[in-house]
Amino acid sequence: MANLKDIKTRIQSVQNTRKITRAMKMVAAAKVKRAEATVKAARPFASELTTVFKRMLKTVNGNFSLENLKVKTAIDNYPELLSRREINSVGLLVITSNKGLAGAYNANIIRKTISRIKEYNNEGKKVVLFVVGQKGFSGLKNKISNLNCELVKSYISVANDVTVIGAKIIAEDMAEFFVDKKIDKIEILTTRFKNMMSYSIQDWEILPLADEMKNDENVKSIDALMLFEPNVHGILQSIVPMYISNIIYQALLEAQASELASRMTAMSAASNNADEMIRMLSIDYNKARQWAITQELVEIVSGANALK
Repeated sequence: MANLKDIKTRIQSVQNTRKITRAMKMVAAAKVKRAEATVKAARPFASELTTVFKRMLKTVNGNFSLENLKVKTAIDNYPELLSRREINSVGLLVITSNKGLAGAYNANIIRKTISRIKEYNNEGKKVVLFVVGQKGFSGLKNKISNLNCELVKSYISVANDVTVIGAKIIAEDMAEFFVDKKIDKIEILTTRFKNMMSYSIQDWEILPLADEMKNDENVKSIDALMLFEPNVHGILQSIVPMYISNIIYQALLEAQASELASRMTAMSAASNNADEMIRMLSIDYNKARQWAITQELVEIVSGANALK
């Protein structure tokens, strides 16, 4: 029979753990509501921006006016970003979190990333990783050593504080690698927030933009063309960086909401498990206490009988 003191100590330990998991659940629940509101508010703009961008590409139809084109950064070089070329290397932007205790959230993304890398390696393509979040960086760093893959950029602070500025930094880095022909295609591995209880891992293609639009059947249904003032390349230099940055920003928002929802669910399950463990330990404690009392009574009666 277990020692009463040991059982009582373990019950106290589980109760302390339950306090922590309940607190983390409440914090995650409060944050996920704000994150959900932000995601839902950002989706209409992202959808409308995509529609406008499709109309622009259909209107231009690959005829770019390059006169007086001034390029300060790689992301301003829209003709190169919209170009099509043979794909020999692929860039993957993997979005994870900095913190754990979110169930299988990070593990699922890492598992999907490894699977995607192997798929491209089997096609003879090299993979270059851009990783958001400490968990993704730590999880992928050692697992890609035997693969044709290179981790070139990591963004730790972006995972804690999702902002448009952070999305622009990532977009500029990706565009620079693309324009320098270090990669020929870039995708995002992120999670799309569904509701408080579920999310889905998705693969979004960013570059080349021309291929992304070509494969979209909705482009064929767009009839209204556009008139550009003062000139085509001036507007495209503004809209292309905005489009790329917005895709990344939306992916970061979706991932943040999904992570918080996963953490809330995980902490809720942990709290329920703690309740069940305390219940079972309390039963064991009562059994041990009854056994101890019975043992003491037996010793008293045995001692009394021995004195007769």
